[in-house]
Amino acid sequence: MPKTAFPSPSDTTVVGPMASLAGLLREWLPRQRWFAGKDRPVTDLALLSLTELFPGCLHLLVRTGHTPVPAPGGTTAVSGDCYQLLLGVRKHLSPRLGRALIGRAESGPLAGLTVFDALQDPRSAQLLLERLRHPGAAGPLRFEADPAVSVPTGLVPRVLDAEQSNSSLVYGDAFILKLFRRVQPGVNPDLEVPGALAGQGCRRVPAPVAWFRTTHPYEATLGVLQPFLPDASDGWTLALEALARGEDFTAQARELGEAMADVHLALAAAFPVEAVAADGPACDQNSRTAAAMTERLTSAAHCVPALQPFVPRLRTAFAALEACDAGPPAQRIHGDLHLGQVLRAGREWFVIDFEGEPSRPLAERRSPHSPVRDIAGMLRSFDYAARQRRPWRPEWARRCREAFCAGYAARAGWDPRKKHGLLRAYETDRAVYEVLYEARHRPDWLPVPMAAIERLAVRGG
Repeated sequence: MPKTAFPSPSDTTVVGPMASLAGLLREWLPRQRWFAGKDRPVTDLALLSLTELFPGCLHLLVRTGHTPVPAPGGTTAVSGDCYQLLLGVRKHLSPRLGRALIGRAESGPLAGLTVFDALQDPRSAQLLLERLRHPGAAGPLRFEADPAVSVPTGLVPRVLDAEQSNSSLVYGDAFILKLFRRVQPGVNPDLEVPGALAGQGCRRVPAPVAWFRTTHPYEATLGVLQPFLPDASDGWTLALEALARGEDFTAQARELGEAMADVHLALAAAFPVEAVAADGPACDQNSRTAAAMTERLTSAAHCVPALQPFVPRLRTAFAALEACDAGPPAQRIHGDLHLGQVLRAGREWFVIDFEGEPSRPLAERRSPHSPVRDIAGMLRSFDYAARQRRPWRPEWARRCREAFCAGYAARAGWDPRKKHGLLRAYETDRAVYEVLYEARHRPDWLPVPMAAIERLAVRGG
């Protein structure tokens, strides 16, 4: 790589290497599965941080700007995100790295060099692991590790293709490194929560082994290395296999409910539990939650016309929430629970991916919420699985939902089924989120959450 006078990390104009990279990234970024702005053209690229991680590999944080999007009330929302990139720069790219190609720089200090996604390069991936094995600093980057865990050298890396909102590398089927593509200021819950649960002795969640973060332009978590479970299968795959074979899944669903209750209990012990305000009625928490749910429904109906006929009846679910008892106290939860976020190894269930919904602000994802929100997410996931084959198997989904709640109740000491108003409201809120997501990203899947919307609106659950 040529000697280049890199700009200061505080320089957010398109200068230095960005003069070479901006055009390439404007085309490449929207094609990545983890890029959140696929439906909005990239109008601006700004360099927030640049570090030469090792020769031929640049670590960048870039901010993207997008075309303003319409918002309810006739206003426009200006949007943009910060993304983490690891870019390789070479004169010639090996044919085996063809999938990693981003393009050839035509101008600027990198003119004539080939730029590629360094995570796809085994050599770069191994050097990244070496950084994690030997804690220290590289510019604004800080590499840290649990001194009690030894990570061997020479582990063969491979990219895990299943990731959507992030990127993951598996090393020797022993460890998995998740790199957060969309970066927000603060500690990422996928580092914070597993670390805290490990301190509680909870074995349902793989503990962090090593991690790295940045101190510029702000403090943020960039990646986490954890043990990999090579013989595990995710719950979504197992559920679909059971459906394909015409097999029952209630035993697994009940054990999954028990596992999730174990995790919730450990979370309540590891993090402060939100007490009901002493100067107001017990339903104040529900009133605030109902107002937020109603606002999300209004916004989603503005974007998805198919939702509009159901809005009046769906609002009754949120209005009824205000009359419910407060339910279990708010606490730290998973935040984006579904069958794809759980793994089964042997006869044990493990819970992974505590990042929460990446589209939500980090402060919201780290704040206390009702555990009913997680339960509703899993119930919706059983419904999704049952609709993957024709004819739809509603009875299969119903039995799984019942078994999951029964398993949860056996461990947690309270039964989600007896909190019908709470459960209906949270399931409705989840279905509204799904409608918006599917309309934007997978229109062919829109009938799945719309069927739930109709059920929840017409029959109330």
